[in-house]
Amino acid sequence: MTNPRTQAKKSESQAEEKAAKSEEEVKKPSSAARAEAEQPVKPLDEVLGQAQKAYTAYQEAEREVSRMYRRNEQQVSESFRKAEQQANNACEAVIKQATKAREQVEQQAHKAREQAEQQARDAYQKALEQTKNAYQIAKDQAEKAAAEAIAQAMQIRDETVAKSWQVRDETVTQAWEIYTKIVR
Repeated sequence: MTNPRTQAKKSESQAEEKAAKSEEEVKKPSSAARAEAEQPVKPLDEVLGQAQKAYTAYQEAEREVSRMYRRNEQQVSESFRKAEQQANNACEAVIKQATKAREQVEQQAHKAREQAEQQARDAYQKALEQTKNAYQIAKDQAEKAAAEAIAQAMQIRDETVAKSWQVRDETVTQAWEIYTKIVR
């Protein structure tokens, strides 16, 4: 893209060159001009016509410079609009990508949380079942131990009662034997 100032300078320098050439042509008499110089001076209408043509050329050059400035300004504006649109498009693309990445991370975090919750529920359920099993085992063992203790206590009681009856019977027998010996 060309710089508008550079273009304007080029246009101005071209116009100046044309004007300088025209002046040189006027100042430097060419062979035709020398021939005319030798001839009588041109009438005022011719000089005014040439001045009019030169002024018209100057005005045309000025309009051309103005058109170049406008065209350059339009090109610069169009370039800026394109650059702005590209920046907007790039920004929107980055926003979409960041939003998509955020949503993916949120979904992964949600899945991880659900898995952790499920694992915690499973662990709790397993611990509950183990506690129930341990309770049942302890209860069964306690009942078995209590039953064995009761059975043992009853056996000891029965044996003790049986021994007591036996000792009583022996004592009564001995007492009768002693009594019978005395009474006889």
